[in-house]
Amino acid sequence: MKFARNPTPRQRLLKALTLALVVLATVMSPAVLANESKKATFSNTTTLQTILTNSHRSEQNRLRDKYRHPAQTLKFFGLRSNMTVVELWPGSGWYTEILAPFLAAKGQLIVTSFAPSTSKPALAFQALLADHPEIFGKVKVSQINPPNEITLAPDNSVDMVVTFRNIHNWVKAGYAEQVYAAAYKALKPGGILGVEEHRAKPGISLEESIKTGYMSEDGVIAAVEKAGFKLVSKSEINANPKDTKDYPGGVWTLPQTLSQGQKDRQRFLTIGESDRMTLQFVKPKAS
Repeated sequence: MKFARNPTPRQRLLKALTLALVVLATVMSPAVLANESKKATFSNTTTLQTILTNSHRSEQNRLRDKYRHPAQTLKFFGLRSNMTVVELWPGSGWYTEILAPFLAAKGQLIVTSFAPSTSKPALAFQALLADHPEIFGKVKVSQINPPNEITLAPDNSVDMVVTFRNIHNWVKAGYAEQVYAAAYKALKPGGILGVEEHRAKPGISLEESIKTGYMSEDGVIAAVEKAGFKLVSKSEINANPKDTKDYPGGVWTLPQTLSQGQKDRQRFLTIGESDRMTLQFVKPKAS
């Protein structure tokens, strides 16, 4: 656009606007523009498969799908988009970034967070929720302080409670029974408890489970049923027959922790993530 030597006020305004656009285009680098274009968008018709392939998930997280089978696992549990769901001990939020957008339009996701929390992982998770309102803006946080305070939600108010590879930590900390009881109280009659956990060889002792991180499947089932639940179904979705479960650093020897560093690293990468039980329990309806 050309301007006269003595431009009119309108021409001066157009020139100023043109210069401003040039400056803006210069300031916004390709990386910034790419990030803007990759913002997650979801609707009430969003499927699990759509979420799994969405750009809000990092490449590192997507690479773990082959071990964790999130869509198949959540379908096995019976997840529906209009449910109220509690995710126990969400860790870094690997499953949270799948559950949150799936439930945002018609359901509700509640996640637990330690209170007060000064640990780096917990603070990082809280920052994740706060920094991405387009994904996690509708997520509710239930502050817990185990073993004394583990109230997840009002009694008989949620449709599903899920936990992924947490039971060995609860057992080690000595409050697994309290967590099962809290889940039972929060669930509606007929509500589902979905469990995924590292699976030990049959006959393992409790002491060895605590040391290695691998839990007895029969022992987990017995403990959860003792809390009032009934086992509905088992699945081999997350089984890994390559996992020999005899490593010097327990389950943490395998990806993603790889606690042995470079020692036998390729061997452990070839094995992949741990062999896991996948269990669906129900809180019985009153007779």
